[in-house]
Amino acid sequence: MDNKSIVVELNDRVAIIRLNKPEMRNALTEDLTRELIDAIRRMDEDPDVGAMVLTGMGKAFCAGGDLNEFKKNIDKSAPQLYEEGLWSTELFKLGAVVRTPLIAAVNGPALGGGCGLVAMCHVALASDRAILGTTELKLGLVPYVILPWIRRAVGHRRAMEMMLSAEVLTAEQAERIGLVHRVVPHEQLEEEALTLARRIASLSPLAVRLGLDAFYTTEQIDLLKSFDVLSTQRIVSFLSEDLREGATAFLERRPPEWKGR
Repeated sequence: MDNKSIVVELNDRVAIIRLNKPEMRNALTEDLTRELIDAIRRMDEDPDVGAMVLTGMGKAFCAGGDLNEFKKNIDKSAPQLYEEGLWSTELFKLGAVVRTPLIAAVNGPALGGGCGLVAMCHVALASDRAILGTTELKLGLVPYVILPWIRRAVGHRRAMEMMLSAEVLTAEQAERIGLVHRVVPHEQLEEEALTLARRIASLSPLAVRLGLDAFYTTEQIDLLKSFDVLSTQRIVSFLSEDLREGATAFLERRPPEWKGR
């Protein structure tokens, strides 16, 4: 799949999804956003894809929203803005919906909505050249749609500070507050992300899907109730072909041959 705004490469059960508007610092234009939603959904539904890596072409990861499109909003009615907002927020719902792990390889600036993409991904690796921040208040905006992911990544107090200060963080600062998991030398970023993606893709597809499902299902459930839910969910694992294969392969000291069921 090779579109104007998004480029997707498939290799060893890993899909590399590249934001492809380097001349606009990979801003979240309407066409890029629509193509990105489509790419992530398609790769999530592909049984031959075990992990996804999201990165940017050129020097930036994603500079956030397109200011030229923001200007056009002034002349639109409230109902029109509401309807357009419904589909645009679909992008930031995907992190909690897809069941194929999504890894951010933050190759450069990730600001505004780009920072939200980083927080949405299940794992985030950053180049030592990357900078990140919720800079919307500098433009008189609020990081509305990305705020839930930022808060989940860094906690309530840090999210408040990030929003109100509109400060741009270095990759190392972002790592310290939990916005990214690890900082790596720029030249090694993509290979590190691919190594992690291949490792995840080599595991039981069923177990990975069930793991993400268990994580998000219990996120908002009462602690004691979550144990009941997880105890029920693990029956699927206990009776799966993948568990039998994994246990057998371990005892026979051979690589497992996953079936995904």
